[in-house]
Amino acid sequence: MLTETTLTAAERAAIDSVPTGLYIGGQWRGTSGTLPVTDPATGQLLCEVADAEPGAGLDALAAADQAQAEWARTPPRQRSDILMDAHRELLADTERLALIMTLEMGKPLAEARGEIAYAAEFFRWFAEEAVRLDGGYLPAPAGGSRFLVTRQPVGPSLLITPWNFPLAMGTRKIGPALAAGCTCVVKPAEQTPLSMLALADILARVGVPAGVVNVITTSDPSAVMTPLILDSRSRKLSFTGSTAVGKVLLEQCARTVMRTSMELGGNAPFIVFDDANLDEAVEGAVAAKMRNIGQACTAANRIFVQRNVAEEFASRLAARLAALPMGRGTEPGVVVGPLIDAAAVAKVESLVADAVGRGATVRTGGAAVDGPGNFYPATVLTGVPDEAEMCHTEIFGPVAAIGTFTTEAEVVVRANDTPYGLVGYVFTENLRRGLRVCEALETGMVGLNQGVVSNPAAPFGGVKESGLGREGGLTGIDEFLETKYIGVRL
Repeated sequence: MLTETTLTAAERAAIDSVPTGLYIGGQWRGTSGTLPVTDPATGQLLCEVADAEPGAGLDALAAADQAQAEWARTPPRQRSDILMDAHRELLADTERLALIMTLEMGKPLAEARGEIAYAAEFFRWFAEEAVRLDGGYLPAPAGGSRFLVTRQPVGPSLLITPWNFPLAMGTRKIGPALAAGCTCVVKPAEQTPLSMLALADILARVGVPAGVVNVITTSDPSAVMTPLILDSRSRKLSFTGSTAVGKVLLEQCARTVMRTSMELGGNAPFIVFDDANLDEAVEGAVAAKMRNIGQACTAANRIFVQRNVAEEFASRLAARLAALPMGRGTEPGVVVGPLIDAAAVAKVESLVADAVGRGATVRTGGAAVDGPGNFYPATVLTGVPDEAEMCHTEIFGPVAAIGTFTTEAEVVVRANDTPYGLVGYVFTENLRRGLRVCEALETGMVGLNQGVVSNPAAPFGGVKESGLGREGGLTGIDEFLETKYIGVRL
């Protein structure tokens, strides 16, 4: 039996403001069972939300299917205006939404506010794209006819979002779906359902028609989502999560040849050459490693530093990370909040122990904190060998694993020696070298002299086992559109 956490009046008001039912066909409905939502800083109960069973999932899909034709006929300008209203509403509601996010996920309030702004920008970006869906008109090469090319919404879309960015990963999927004219069923992560439920409430207030966006929360995602994936009414799946789960979903989608977008795991290399601006490289490493307490698929997972600057870089980074205040995300000045759950702490502990056992040295941190909550301090390890387990799996915690290299050719080979290919980071003042290495890295994105690459106006996605398709940017809406060719005889 979970103990209910003690909240301030403002915190309790924020939690109580969130509807806790399933949002299906424009109505909130309860369920026979409930799903507990806990505070990772205390391990105690925040509230309980509806726990959907398979029948409720199918009801949500039926609502999306019923609303699809009318939403597809809705003028693009009207869809755009609704998304712009949602953008403004999110920004106006930043403080409440940020507090909800911090309480259920753990990230510091400053980061949560940043995510609200990031999430809102996806609505603005795709509001602008909704009215710019293009096509084509051209003569047949042999003459006698014309080719008309138009684009139409894919149809009802299943959107599965992760716990680490519980609002932004929702708007990054919902924004292009609605802009393209697709209805959707959204399944947020069971650890962090409140941000998505709050978003559903906002979308209803700004005029998204009933059935266009449906939200189902569940403790049994496989039982609820598998029937939807296998249902011929579902025409698109967009998933953000682990590669292992993504592979299972791809197999299921193959049965109905469903369109898919997959944003999966990462193993990002962070490369620092000896001609880099070390001040910028250290700050870039802090950003790339510590964003979201290290719980991001874009986090720097393997840090490679050219040998003759490795010690200076490591010393500076250790000093920076050691100075970061740790605590509950609602506390002033906190930078390192709790990890999502006890299993996450245990994983980080195991990875650090493995690296140390293989010869790595702890420069700061390196041990979990006693007491309530899922806390692990910012940690720097040096001398991490490529054979260490953390070099082959996402750490998903605040651990900077540093190794050294000698030559450009060597580090490119080592950086690419992974089945993943989401993002990489390169720090050098030599433009030619920077471009060479960026082009040689087998990743979908690269940050050159910067530690953050995510931007709603840029295409986000990876190669190899890091995923399929792109979210954001000019191509983000394409994932929700089918191209139709019409031949016209003259």
